[in-house]
Amino acid sequence: MKRFLAALLLALPLAAADLVIPPVEEVLPPLIPWSGKSESLIAASNDPWITPSEKSGLTTTPDYDATVAWLRKLVSASQQLKMVSIGTSPEGREIWMVIASKEGSSTPEGLRRNGRPTVLAHSGIHSGEIDGKDAGMMLLRDITVRGLEKRLLDRANFLFIPILSVDAHERASRYSRINQRGPEVSGWRNNARNMNLNRDYAKADTVEIRSLIAAIRRWDPDLYLDLHVTDGADYQYDITYGFNSGAWSPAIGEWLTSTLSPKFDYDLAAWGHIPGPLIFNVADDFSKGISGWISPPRFSTGYGDAIHLPTVLVENHSLKPYRQRVLGTYILLRSALESVGDSAQSLRAAIDADMKRRAESIPLSWRVPESGPEKIEIQSIRSRQRLSEITGSMVTDWLGEPETITVDYHVASEVATSVTRPKAWWVPPAWPEVIDRLDAHGIRYERITAPRDVEVEMYRLVDPKIETSPMEGHARVTSGLQPERRTWRFPTNSLRVPADQALGTLAAILLEPASTDSFFQWGFMLEVLSRTEYVESYVMEPMARRMLEANPALRAEFEEKLRTDVAFRGNPNARLQWFYEKTPWLDERWKLYPIGRETE
Repeated sequence: MKRFLAALLLALPLAAADLVIPPVEEVLPPLIPWSGKSESLIAASNDPWITPSEKSGLTTTPDYDATVAWLRKLVSASQQLKMVSIGTSPEGREIWMVIASKEGSSTPEGLRRNGRPTVLAHSGIHSGEIDGKDAGMMLLRDITVRGLEKRLLDRANFLFIPILSVDAHERASRYSRINQRGPEVSGWRNNARNMNLNRDYAKADTVEIRSLIAAIRRWDPDLYLDLHVTDGADYQYDITYGFNSGAWSPAIGEWLTSTLSPKFDYDLAAWGHIPGPLIFNVADDFSKGISGWISPPRFSTGYGDAIHLPTVLVENHSLKPYRQRVLGTYILLRSALESVGDSAQSLRAAIDADMKRRAESIPLSWRVPESGPEKIEIQSIRSRQRLSEITGSMVTDWLGEPETITVDYHVASEVATSVTRPKAWWVPPAWPEVIDRLDAHGIRYERITAPRDVEVEMYRLVDPKIETSPMEGHARVTSGLQPERRTWRFPTNSLRVPADQALGTLAAILLEPASTDSFFQWGFMLEVLSRTEYVESYVMEPMARRMLEANPALRAEFEEKLRTDVAFRGNPNARLQWFYEKTPWLDERWKLYPIGRETE
């Protein structure tokens, strides 16, 4: 009996609560000791304005209520600060933004009147990655009640959203991010509907991103910082960052490269940090190099590039201690305010140039050039490969020993897909989900008040494919595209979206079905793939015989298809469908992309 019970116990799966799980610190790569000048920024334990995180030695982060309470207290004590809600989350929490300006303005108009550039930064789009919240609280305190950095408001205004994904922030535990050193308790990656806000800029499904887009439109910042913590390999950098190099906004890309990036690197290094580029390793180690890309507008940097807003993605290194990451973020935020203040004229000139730019060809996707990868030097951590008895394959051990190596850099910098800018796009009123999102993005259009016949180019969808696994609440679609010229009657309330506008590039990315972030590829128009009219064989078979008799060329085409297409030859329904699709009874709107392109 004892043997039977033992065998039975061995056969039963063990729940996580029944297992001995080691502390994550025991399995993370070795920690490199760090001490930097930025540690002097931490408030003394008896400072009345010490932040909740500083009280713990920058090892914890306050919850939503404690964060808001501390910020309310700070705002009440400072004439330079105001606090407004930019929206309400699905679970009913306010998404707060703090406005810092020398005059204490509380409106966009007030900021515009003072003439200084504005920096917008937010933390917690992934609420387990919350470094920016505690760094921003420290900086706001030092700008105002402590007076240590009040000079910054002589140069620039500062908009700070401490927590964007507020519901996810409150789904907090010690088990949020297994590969991250602190804080001790942190929030979750996705929001209350399990949506990843960091994939939502283009399709604009979520309340949180819609609130952010509305704030960007209303407050019109000159620089936007999206604060994250990265995943992946081990390396020496503690603060990494990147931006689109100018796929749709080349003047802005040049300003970010030549003005902002050197300033970031100098300041971070001067205060004891190790700044670096975004690191996305191709393999578990660096043996196959790292990858780079042009971010599409589902992400912040791609969206900023498309709407001509200078945008930087900050990715602190998850394997560095929370204390080190928060202090590095403080330096980066301060550096951003100094940089835009010192270079406001050149920054605004770059934005204006890109706003006025009307490129004839609009890139929609990119690929790695066939010429092969570039070489890049990175400050890495030495690693070794070993055979794992768990996986049965080679795995990487990071050894905690700094080294500098040269690796392949596979950067997708070559245009793979592009489209010629039309005069306008025509959107029928039957697609309110599309129109609603054009409104959310602020894309300008005209609405016709009577039906209109328009000469347009439309796309016939060729062999469309629907992905079997959902992505961010959608079934994504890809398809070949066959352009067709036709005169199309657009009904009353159809939209004409002119391409000659500052957001014309974003309109192209959303409305051109070849774009990976188009509404079509996000699955907003699955209806056009459904057939609603069919034909019976007792009608189609005699009609097909008569069509062959009357059209010798059709007979030759049919016989050639029978000869070369085995599947077609053996499928009676496919044969009849082939004839049906050549008759005027076929639904002309089946697989026809409903948005037209008005060209010259």
